Amino acid sequence: MFLQRIGNKGIGLGTILDRAAAKHPANVITLDHDLDIAPERGRRLTVSEAADLVDDYAARLWAAGVRSGERVVLHKSDGFDIPLLAFAVSRIGGVPVLLSPKLDGASVAELLRRAAPAHLLTDQSKLERELPATVHEYATSVLLAAGHHPGATALADLAGVARVAPVTMPADHPALVTHTSGTTGLPKLAVHTSRTLQARYRPQASAVALVRGRETVAMHVSFVHSRVISAIAISLYRGFPLLVLKDSSPRHTADLFARLRPGILEAHPNSFMEWEELADDPRGPLAGVKYFSSTFDAIHPRTVHRLLHASRRTAPLFVQLYGQSETGPVVASCFTRRQAADANGRRVGVPFPGMTEVRVVSRDGRPVTPDNPGYIDVRSDGRAVTFLGEPERYARQVTADGWWRMGDVGYRDRLGRLYLLDREVDVIEGFGSTLTAEDTLLAKLPELTEVIVVRGADGRPVPVVCTREDRPLDLAAWRAAAAGLPDMADPVQWRIDDLPHTATTKIKRLELGRMLAAAAEEPKERTPLACSLAREPKETASLAGSPA
Repeated sequence: MFLQRIGNKGIGLGTILDRAAAKHPANVITLDHDLDIAPERGRRLTVSEAADLVDDYAARLWAAGVRSGERVVLHKSDGFDIPLLAFAVSRIGGVPVLLSPKLDGASVAELLRRAAPAHLLTDQSKLERELPATVHEYATSVLLAAGHHPGATALADLAGVARVAPVTMPADHPALVTHTSGTTGLPKLAVHTSRTLQARYRPQASAVALVRGRETVAMHVSFVHSRVISAIAISLYRGFPLLVLKDSSPRHTADLFARLRPGILEAHPNSFMEWEELADDPRGPLAGVKYFSSTFDAIHPRTVHRLLHASRRTAPLFVQLYGQSETGPVVASCFTRRQAADANGRRVGVPFPGMTEVRVVSRDGRPVTPDNPGYIDVRSDGRAVTFLGEPERYARQVTADGWWRMGDVGYRDRLGRLYLLDREVDVIEGFGSTLTAEDTLLAKLPELTEVIVVRGADGRPVPVVCTREDRPLDLAAWRAAAAGLPDMADPVQWRIDDLPHTATTKIKRLELGRMLAAAAEEPKERTPLACSLAREPKETASLAGSPA
């Protein structure tokens, strides 16, 4: 980890765009949406214009009463102005607390209460449609990034206020708070310092340093995730044009990529799964991609294979980084076209030399093997320093000798490569790896867009499947694909939009299991089928349970 420490003076969130503009002022940021805070700016900004926008809103926040060291909970409608506003908060020494636009109002209110004292920066739409009245009780003040509302200060009304000088806070002072994925309940609030953010930036920057030439970077990343900070900094410091997507739908994405021809793609694993169909687009929207990068979770080999073969570049690479909100990336692996077809989707890679470390600890005293996976522990200077309002919960994930327990189980092979098999809470004893089973099913059934194996109400594994265009599942093909896998219940087919997702598009497996159990208890006449199989009418009962 010494390479994360050398000369680490902190990332300096509030001046990231100033430094990028000093190097490449005319470099361009292209958006697929209008900014709520500045719709008049259009969808194409130079880095200098973006830096000026951050400076402008920092001054407005100061005029609205935000001061250095104070927390600002940022929960607004989705868009790239979320990181821009976070930079503005940081520029005056404030601490942005980023909450996903997808969180429900009750969760936002509870997290705001946990972050108190704090200002709330939101918008008219959120206040009118989603947030409960209690947010006014918990917040020091309520500020609006867009629109007007009684009892709130609209930043639009503060246009033209005098600019203020940037405030530099100590490198070990809280600089950013992001929330965890919330796959197992209410998200935790992870506190990052300027120094820990710089430490987690370095492994990613070292990988991008190998890129030759000037590539357009297309990014579809949750705007409230710490990864978006690194992605912006890495791209703009190198002078790479940045294409930012809010909408990841395949048709929209294909239109943009066919026109703008990105050379680097950064996205969530589930977004890449959505984009598999772009490989069949005659315009070749993925033809110019040299590097695919996925940071948030292990990715299915079928997806890697499809995307790499859609590129027409010489020797394209798929780079997979494994980590979590609390740690940043800790291990990495790369796949080529030749490797993709036979890749083991559970192999997530090796640590960054001199920056991160990983070990696997037995759960039961027996040796760790693929059949008896152990706890995955990591070390990184990029680790968050605490959970806001829950220090005891943070302490429970730190081992007696100072390692961070990831909450995943896996093993390492003779070459030191890490294999991720399951989340601890998702382990179904006697079944083996649910993620491996899902990889197998996706590889054998191209019509599947998602498959999630969860524990049913009776403890038996239940596969929940989604298909392209919600076509009925071919049960004969399913049986053939599942023949070599451990015993499972019959598949349950749902629409992909009905699955519970986190801010980074992960499936909330525990919540999905609860939804399945609730659907199974409903009267049959109130549980419509997700699809019908005319060829095998007797089998359709196994497909009941969708909230469709």
